Amino acid sequence: MRAILLGVCSAFFFAFTFVLNRSMELGGGSWLWSASLRYFFMIPFLLIIVCMNRQLKDLWQVMKENPKAWLLWSLVGFGLFYAPLCFATIYSPGWLIAGSWQMTIIAGTLLVPIFMRSNDPFKERQGIPFKELGFSLIILVGVFIMQADAMNGLPMHEFLLGFLPIMVAAFAYPLGNRKMMELTNGRLNAFQRVLGMTIASMPLWLLLALIALMTEGRPSGMQSLQSLTVAITSGIIATVLFFKATDLIRKDLKKLAAVEATQSMELIFALGGEVIFLSAAFPSLISLFGIAVVMAGMALHSYGTLAVKTNRNKMEEEGF
Repeated sequence: MRAILLGVCSAFFFAFTFVLNRSMELGGGSWLWSASLRYFFMIPFLLIIVCMNRQLKDLWQVMKENPKAWLLWSLVGFGLFYAPLCFATIYSPGWLIAGSWQMTIIAGTLLVPIFMRSNDPFKERQGIPFKELGFSLIILVGVFIMQADAMNGLPMHEFLLGFLPIMVAAFAYPLGNRKMMELTNGRLNAFQRVLGMTIASMPLWLLLALIALMTEGRPSGMQSLQSLTVAITSGIIATVLFFKATDLIRKDLKKLAAVEATQSMELIFALGGEVIFLSAAFPSLISLFGIAVVMAGMALHSYGTLAVKTNRNKMEEEGF
């Protein structure tokens, strides 16, 4: 249950990304700056936190063991996650991006078979957790109900240009996160891992910033301020909370899929943010019904995880 709650909290702070990125796009800011500035701003905050805990040396040691893997999976987990997310804001409003992003629920579950059992000496691959996949589909049904209602009048090409990049991001984020957990094997905490992945993905952000500088000029003060806000809320707070949640159950990939499903709450928070701060229309009754379906799916996820834990504890008490 603790991991589920941390996942929901991370979804709240992740929702700032969708609202503020859309706000920057509406204000004329380049998506290239929106993507790169977030990670530039994250570096000093994370360095202070890690250095204060005297954990920087340990991070460097782990990164030096396999720098190519750090570069690859950081570019996948952070680069192929956030750059497409920012690009999609050109064509889609925040709520639609948040809705499309919920494909990460299915992606996280479908990725299970490519990983090995962490406690199996024969490294047997795990099968698709169909029970968790069923819960994810319930959440996804609610998401699609909200999407279908809000998509009325939206041109198909705008939907596709907003949707396809998010498909890439939806698979890249859980894949990169899981590969980094596999690589570090519990030797780094969430702050260290986020800092390491931010540093390792820096070549991409420097490249995007150079392109933005040459084609768009310098970012405005407002875009810089909003990017700083995204860096703190989504890049640091939300990411660390999510990584902490996944660290708690990193050896159980079925429960990991349940934690990743909590990110469906981003759509609810993003809708609320757009209504309050961007004067978007309040959701209709159909959309509210979709929200109820999403929350029901969340409750089933939490109940299912709690039931498994309760049954396991009962078997241990009875001597099984």
